[in-house]
Amino acid sequence: MGLNLDYIDGQTPIDEDEKVGLRVKTVSTREELDEFEQANIQQAYDWTLKNTFKQEEILSVDFILLLHKKMFGEVWNWAGMIRKTNKNIGVDKFMITVELRTLIDDCKYWIDNQTFDPDEIAIQFSHRIVKIHVFPNGNGRHSRLMADIIASNIFHKPVFTWGRTNLSKTSDIRKQYLNAIYEADRGNVQPLIQFART
Repeated sequence: MGLNLDYIDGQTPIDEDEKVGLRVKTVSTREELDEFEQANIQQAYDWTLKNTFKQEEILSVDFILLLHKKMFGEVWNWAGMIRKTNKNIGVDKFMITVELRTLIDDCKYWIDNQTFDPDEIAIQFSHRIVKIHVFPNGNGRHSRLMADIIASNIFHKPVFTWGRTNLSKTSDIRKQYLNAIYEADRGNVQPLIQFART
């Protein structure tokens, strides 16, 4: 049984060799895949709520990879692994680790120097990590949870609401989210911060 996926605006297609990494062999449609991924992501959310993480732990390559593995490890063999192929978005696969370390260093600088307010630091981090596109798939969902962890653990603020909906499904709220992302791509992160706190 093959995996037949339809993609909506803003989703990164999964390569055929990446589809081979599907651990749940009964999945054949996008809807079934979404269900399994959402159940795994909920477990990761529960894990983040039960634990407190220090800044130096969160702002590390190891934590970034571990979080992705916690979110998708029951569904994909490559969960928590840096992508090995180039995509329609993101930096070249050979630049991922360098760009990730630069982002981590930048975020530490923003925190130490109070360059931005806490919400903007969390959202800047989230936006930049999506642009790097560390993983074969799940980058947006991972980036949003990273922003929540930064907000709650480093700044002791409430997690973001992200429009209070599943942003993986086509909706007017997803369109608002994507428009805010595109605006952030142009250098204006304020609409994305406002969306995240809506």
